Amino acid sequence: MPSKKEIDSINTTLEELVLISGLSGYENNVRSYLIKKLKTKSLKSTTDILGNLICTLKGDDNLPSVILFAHMDQIGFIVKKIEDNGFIRVERLGGIPEKAIASQDIVIVNNKNELIKGIIGNKSHHATLQDEKYTVTPIKNIYIDAGFKNKRDVIKSGINIGSPVTYAPYYKTLSNNNVCGSSIDDRAGCAVILDVASSLTKIKKRPTVHVVFSVQEEFNLRGILPVINSLKPDIAIQVDLTLTSDTPDMNNSSDILLGRGPCFSLFSFHGRGTLNGVIPHPSIVEIFEKAAKTKKINLQRSVASGILTDASYVQFANNGIATIDIGFPMRYSHSSREVCNLDDLINLKNLILGAIGKIDNKLKLIR
Repeated sequence: MPSKKEIDSINTTLEELVLISGLSGYENNVRSYLIKKLKTKSLKSTTDILGNLICTLKGDDNLPSVILFAHMDQIGFIVKKIEDNGFIRVERLGGIPEKAIASQDIVIVNNKNELIKGIIGNKSHHATLQDEKYTVTPIKNIYIDAGFKNKRDVIKSGINIGSPVTYAPYYKTLSNNNVCGSSIDDRAGCAVILDVASSLTKIKKRPTVHVVFSVQEEFNLRGILPVINSLKPDIAIQVDLTLTSDTPDMNNSSDILLGRGPCFSLFSFHGRGTLNGVIPHPSIVEIFEKAAKTKKINLQRSVASGILTDASYVQFANNGIATIDIGFPMRYSHSSREVCNLDDLINLKNLILGAIGKIDNKLKLIR
C-alpha cells in the first residue's frame, strides 16, 4: 500500500504537469519543467533536435541496455483560419473525437507563450433543429470563440495561423486517490518515469537505463525514433495509459479496473488505417511477471484493438528491440477529463524498478 507521502508527492508532480499546455510539436514548456525537476534530483539531461528529453543513468555495460519512455505531448488543435469576425477555425491534431469537442474550454498559445482563453462554439439549443440534436458537429465546422471582435484583434493578441490549441489545463482530486485532468495521457506516465529515474540512482546492480520524455506521440507516433536510432537500446519499456472496462459504457471490453494495479499489454492492434501494434517480447513479459510477484503487486493484463503507441515503431528499429507496453488504468481517454488512480501510479513505479532489477546476464533476448 503506497504511503501518504508517496501519494502526495506524485499527486503534486502530476498536477503540475497536467496544468502545462503542451501540444504535439510544442512541448517546450513541459520539457522545461521536467529539466528543472531532474536538476533538483541531481540528474543531468540532454535534448535532441526534435525536443526529446534524455536522461541516461549509466549501469553495467555487460547487461542489456534499456530505454524507458513516456510521451510529453497532448492532443489538441492548430489554428488554420481566422475569420474576419474574429472567430477562429482549427485543424485537429491527434485523436480528438468530435463528440468530445463542443462547448469545451480551450487555450491558445500565442507568440509570447501566453495562454489565451476561449471556448469551442456550440449552436444555441433554442435554435437547434430537431435533426441537429442527434448529430455531432464535424471538425470542419468547429470554431473557437475567444471574445475577439475581428481578425485584426486576433492577430494583435499574438495568435496566427499555426498557433497551438489544447483543452484548457485542468486538474482535481476525486475520492479514493482518483484524480481527473485534461492531459493525464501521458503526463501520468511522465510523472512515473521521473520518479523511476530518481530511484534508479540508488540501485547499484542494474543495466544502463535511458529515461526519455518523448515528443509528437499523439501526432505520428514516431517522435521517439531519433533517440532509438542514436542510443540503440536492447530493451524498450513504454509507459502509457491502459483503457479500463469499469465504466457503464466499457463493460465487458476487458478486465482492467481502476485502482487495481498497473497493467501490461499482451497484444495491441490499430486496425483503423494503421496495420500496426505490439506483441511484447516474451522474455520481457516474464521479467515483469516475476517483478510483480516479488513486489506483491497486482499486475493487470490487457488485450486491445483500436489503440496504438510509439512502441509499435520502436520494436522494428535497428536490429530489433525487445519491447513491451506497460501502463496505468485510465478512464475517458482523449477527452478533456481523463481519470486515473494515484495508487496505480506508485505501484507502476515500483513494478518498473523491480523489473529493471531483474535484468541480468541470463536474460535471453533472441527467441
